[in-house]
Amino acid sequence: MKLMMAKQETMNHSLALMIAGKLKDYMLLVKFTLSFTVVFSSVVSYLLAPGISFNFLSVLLLFVGGFLITGAANAINQIAEKDTDAMMKRTAKRPVASGRMSVQEASTFAAITAVLGIWLIGYWFNWNAALTGAFSLFLYGFVYTPMKKVHSVSVIVGAIPGALPCLIGWVAATNEFSLGGWALFAIQFLWQFPHFWAIAWVAHKDYTRAGFKLMPSVKGPTKYSAIQAVIYALLMLPFGVIPYFIQMSGIISMWIVLAANLFMLFQCIRLYREMEVKAARRVMFSSYIYLPVVLLSLLADKVPT
Repeated sequence: MKLMMAKQETMNHSLALMIAGKLKDYMLLVKFTLSFTVVFSSVVSYLLAPGISFNFLSVLLLFVGGFLITGAANAINQIAEKDTDAMMKRTAKRPVASGRMSVQEASTFAAITAVLGIWLIGYWFNWNAALTGAFSLFLYGFVYTPMKKVHSVSVIVGAIPGALPCLIGWVAATNEFSLGGWALFAIQFLWQFPHFWAIAWVAHKDYTRAGFKLMPSVKGPTKYSAIQAVIYALLMLPFGVIPYFIQMSGIISMWIVLAANLFMLFQCIRLYREMEVKAARRVMFSSYIYLPVVLLSLLADKVPT
């Protein structure tokens, strides 16, 4: 009897480990942290729309729908890049690249989550937002992903689906592609360049080994690449104050956003002057802080309508 109980406990433990491992693989497949950040910007943009107040069910459904679409796009990305992911230290342990998950399983998951996410946003909010989400998924998974090995212009292409969540959230609230949504899109669009080039600078050897062309200069981390980050950080300054001038948010958030933009610019200038990985890493970590600070300050200082 004791032996049977011990065997049962062992089987239960093994099953629990298997389920935990599978869940971990799916979290890696959808790039959970990245997807969460993307959906966060969509939810904040939704709440920034005029006449919208916090409603738990609507926020939850927008979050779930957006997460499903983003997760599907990330799954498609990992399916397409399974061979190159296996070459790079930072991505070799991803489930498809490592062989723990088959391409068929990942593809089925991506198809189901994409359809569910698009339908959920279309049904609960509106089809303009849902179709924008579908376009974002297509652009990321089927245009940006293969283009990464062709030309560095892929970063500009990839920045579009990277910023579309802001527009999706705004359109979900208003059913309009109006100025406020485009202002938020522009802020997130420009932010991605110093953010992504800093990552590409730090991981340059890995990216080069995999055949990715992601830096502005064909020679990789150069003064030219650094000055490009500075230019986009400069462009963030005027675009960052647009929410104040279109009366989306107040003057307090304008100063907070301006300070955040100046801090990003300062870090990019340091990268240009120092030309070291540690300087690129400072830009990268500063960009992680930048987005939640800017979006939450805009939301906290939203102009009542």
